[in-house]
Amino acid sequence: GQKCGTSSLHNYLTQAPGVIAPLRKEVHYFDLHYEKGEDWYRAHFGRMGEPGLNIDASPYYIFHPLVADRMQSLLPGARLIVLLRDPVTRAYSHYWHERDKRRESLSVEAALEAESARNDEAGKQLAAGEIARSEEHRLHSYLARGRYADQLERWLALYPPRQFHFILFESFVKRPLETLNAALGFLDLPPVASARLEPRNTRRYPSMQPETAQRLQKYFAPHNARLEQLLDLSLNWN
Repeated sequence: GQKCGTSSLHNYLTQAPGVIAPLRKEVHYFDLHYEKGEDWYRAHFGRMGEPGLNIDASPYYIFHPLVADRMQSLLPGARLIVLLRDPVTRAYSHYWHERDKRRESLSVEAALEAESARNDEAGKQLAAGEIARSEEHRLHSYLARGRYADQLERWLALYPPRQFHFILFESFVKRPLETLNAALGFLDLPPVASARLEPRNTRRYPSMQPETAQRLQKYFAPHNARLEQLLDLSLNWN
């Protein structure tokens, strides 16, 4: 998920023997560049004659309504690492990410209020194939991206559970090397004794107002409960 540690994990994984970094971290083929075709996508991976595992760390994939179908058609054997974060802190980090990039002018409360009007119709149009992309859906989806069960149900309907490895951001931050080695084990690669574990894409922003945190906690509580059931996990986010 966006703002869930994908940049850091991508950086750590590409330090491991047997992993080949793509030409860019976020290829965005299955969401933003699907019309360019399979050859365009595959051109981003591997180096001539070099064996290794290719990885694509595009956080919009999990959220875009058509990506699971598109990916399963091309890569039915893909192994899927899913990073999840407390949706309250994820939404707030996402908001400041867009503010810093000058793609959001509303206050956080106003942005949350405006999200449904901004995004609901675009999401339906994307799912129906009526539009190819939507900047509002991609950029201003602070609440929707944290409704993880809605997104993962699509993926779990197409890929068997054994092809998923779930990582909680909060555990990743506390135990980065352990998390990295668990991911490498899932990929049938040997563990590493050490790695350069500097976090990536971190930023400073104002503390969340208590009333905003309470509002978000109340909003996400039923969605978190659904996710716990879906994945048989104890999240302890609330």
